Amino acid sequence: MKENIGILGLGIYIPKTVMTAAEIAEKTNGVWTEAAIQEKLGILQKPIPGPLDGTQEMGALASIEAIKNANIDPKEIDVILCFGEEWKEFPLTTSALYIQDRIGATNAWGVDVQNRCCTSVTAMKMAKDMLIADESISTVLICGGYRNGDFVDYTDKNMSMMYNLAAGGGALILRKGMDRNLLLGSHLISDGSLARTAGVEIGGTANPITCENLNVAFKSLRLMDPERMKNRLNEVSGANWMTCIDKALEKSKLTKQDITYLDILHIKRSGHLGMLHDLGLNEDQTVYLENYGHMGQVDQILSLVLGLESGKVKDGTIVCMIAAGIGYVWAANIVKWGQA
Repeated sequence: MKENIGILGLGIYIPKTVMTAAEIAEKTNGVWTEAAIQEKLGILQKPIPGPLDGTQEMGALASIEAIKNANIDPKEIDVILCFGEEWKEFPLTTSALYIQDRIGATNAWGVDVQNRCCTSVTAMKMAKDMLIADESISTVLICGGYRNGDFVDYTDKNMSMMYNLAAGGGALILRKGMDRNLLLGSHLISDGSLARTAGVEIGGTANPITCENLNVAFKSLRLMDPERMKNRLNEVSGANWMTCIDKALEKSKLTKQDITYLDILHIKRSGHLGMLHDLGLNEDQTVYLENYGHMGQVDQILSLVLGLESGKVKDGTIVCMIAAGIGYVWAANIVKWGQA
């Protein structure tokens, strides 16, 4: 039973303020129309942060909801793996430890992990391995917040793939010895040749913020080598995603035909529909996050919550979680929802 690692609780925090497709179109100075943003990019609206919606605080609020959902005492949490982004209230502070204090998880230790938009899937694998390997760990909280959309320059034509960046927090509690909602196989692939093809260009040690670049520094999330990145992704991305799915299914002793819900991050509409087609699924077997945009590594938790609320995820559902993050990394997890 100790290898039966299951999802005990889920939590989501979504800011109340939204940006509409029309507002995004306006920020592109008319390069993109409202209709194109809705139909091609698949964004009807997306939540954006309010004045108190810091990355750490949003992760804490989602964690509070997950603890309520799991009906546990926060003191039962042994480890906190925080996937919150590096863009947070105070640089060089540890988000996991802020959340630990904020939720009262006084018996836990915490660490921040980062794999961009793959981090929740990555952290689930890490947590499962820790739970199996360490007898002293029984319950792990995976949590964090995301608001990298603050850095998007909507006038940069290369950045249309990131117009969907939104804000929110997510949390998921894993526990060993579970008899339901089991996390099965996982698989990840990374391609370090793309490590510096995208990122925030100004503000690090290589290119510090100065008086001269201050006005552009906080809108400098960019494709730093767009041609090489796009060519490489066109070459390997689809195959890498399918390999992750196939390997995760193999480790779960399942096949593609067993998948009944696709838990996928927000991508452009044609890519979303293409993935469904390739897996032999239909639109009733997923939730397209067109009203939420892309909350980075929160997407997989959000999709699972929405799937449960809509009845698309229920006892017996085989959930395939997939993610991808700049850098570049691809990942898949398989979860069997309901009784083991």
